[in-house]
Amino acid sequence: MFEIEVEGEERQEAVGACLALNCSPPFIVYLEGDLGTGKTTLVRGFLRQLGYRGRVKSPTYTLLEPYDFAGRSYYHFDLYRLSDPRELDYLGIEDLLNVDALLLIEWPEKGAGVLPQADLMIHFTHHDQARVLKFDAGTERGAESLMQLQKAVAKV
Repeated sequence: MFEIEVEGEERQEAVGACLALNCSPPFIVYLEGDLGTGKTTLVRGFLRQLGYRGRVKSPTYTLLEPYDFAGRSYYHFDLYRLSDPRELDYLGIEDLLNVDALLLIEWPEKGAGVLPQADLMIHFTHHDQARVLKFDAGTERGAESLMQLQKAVAKV
């Protein structure tokens, strides 16, 4: 586990870029934290690092934004509006877990009991004008990624 303080949208995107370079599908990342802590900003940096040039928006109303490019699939979930974890079945969560994809999931607690264990968890909190990001591994793959990520983020 490690934590960093991030100030500004540009730096938040840079952390997302580091994340993209230090995890590969199949992989699940939980993004936990209050509204406005920069979860989608981090996802934007992640996708940009991998070459995505389109608009990256929060899937608050759609619950899921798929991104298929460079021969890979990435899925950005925002479960804030989910009222029952079983609603994930309607999104085809089971199918997405059986493909070589990377899932970035905001508000994972809303999918408790249905979502599998995350490889990596990032908890976002407000701290004055900055954000504090706490990283923790949930699997062996996550622990390997976390070690590399910590080195990369230290340079940002």
